[in-house]
Amino acid sequence: MLCLCFIYLTTHMTHSDSTPVLSPLMLLLMTTAIAASAANLYYNQPILPLIANEFHLNDSQLGSIPALTQFGYAFALLFISPLGDSVVRRQLIGLLSCLLVVACSVAVFAPNLPILMLAVFLIGVSANITQQLIPFAASMVSIENKGATLGTLMMGLTIGILLSRTLSGFVAEQFGWRSVFIMSALIAAFLGILLWICLPSNKPQASLRYLPLLKSTLVLFARHRSLRLFTFSGAFWFAAFNVLWATLAIYVSDAPFHYNAQQAGLFGLIALAGVIGAKASGKWVNKLGAKTLIMVVLGLAALGFAITGLFAGNLVSLIVGIILIDFAVFSAQVANQVRVFSIDNSAQSRINGIYMLGYYLGGALGSIAGLTAYSLYQWPGVVVVSILFIIISAFFNALAKH
Repeated sequence: MLCLCFIYLTTHMTHSDSTPVLSPLMLLLMTTAIAASAANLYYNQPILPLIANEFHLNDSQLGSIPALTQFGYAFALLFISPLGDSVVRRQLIGLLSCLLVVACSVAVFAPNLPILMLAVFLIGVSANITQQLIPFAASMVSIENKGATLGTLMMGLTIGILLSRTLSGFVAEQFGWRSVFIMSALIAAFLGILLWICLPSNKPQASLRYLPLLKSTLVLFARHRSLRLFTFSGAFWFAAFNVLWATLAIYVSDAPFHYNAQQAGLFGLIALAGVIGAKASGKWVNKLGAKTLIMVVLGLAALGFAITGLFAGNLVSLIVGIILIDFAVFSAQVANQVRVFSIDNSAQSRINGIYMLGYYLGGALGSIAGLTAYSLYQWPGVVVVSILFIIISAFFNALAKH
């Protein structure tokens, strides 16, 4: 099967300009790998209560686990993502796949919280595979097809993020929380080999050395006002998203729900409405414009949080709220990335890296703020903090020109 994949892909590439063409099978492979890589950022959320029980952790210590995963991802976005413009991405993705396998193995055998924190940080770093594949795919399609292509890639990202919780909760409930990381290591090894065989070798867009490359990334952020606005807007709506998902498993494990890790993970299935949003917004962004579409869906996100707060303790309201929030967040993300990739075609990895750095720093902020708000004010505190983040996000989006 691997040989067939290799033959198909290599015979569906155009070499006249040394630029590979994104075939349907290549897009499927990249989307699958994006889903699997992104899932590693969220596997630990449904199993937090199980980890807390084994290591006897309080809420503050527990919050460090999802936060460090996001910080690891943010670290990679700043120090590894820019390399996608100056090295062959296939090789970089192979190295990150190896790191992911090693990091998951460390988590499996972690004897205490500090070792587990190191492991999840490295898992966050190695999940940068996702942010190498997205600009890689975007560079292989025309401007007219970027929206639809990014919609498909974001569908994979959405599936990975949402089903990761369902899969993690199920596996942990049946076999223990450490088995989640065994599963992750096996998936990473399989897809790493497949990507190494099937991905084409791209021609790097920049020839800068590492330190000048990093400096140029910061220069791009300072030069482009639109990039700063897109980044801040995305960071704050993703903070709101992580406020919800970092606290949901804890919220539903208490009265009146009393759900276990497996049941908490099933909320990921409910949130698959986000997949619809991610796919549909790739088409709507060309009709409404990114700025308008984002403003509309941020309103839906705020409504979703308000519903969960007004009817706290009610399962139906929680389900409705989650559907609205996830639909909104992933629709906004597709629209925002179309804007981001239109800024400078010669620096897509660096621009995407700095944008996603802000995005996942926002995620880390949301995880910390959400768990802090929940420990102090329970679910009403979660709702208030989330809506505040949505309002700030809308403010930055309103300042953008398009």
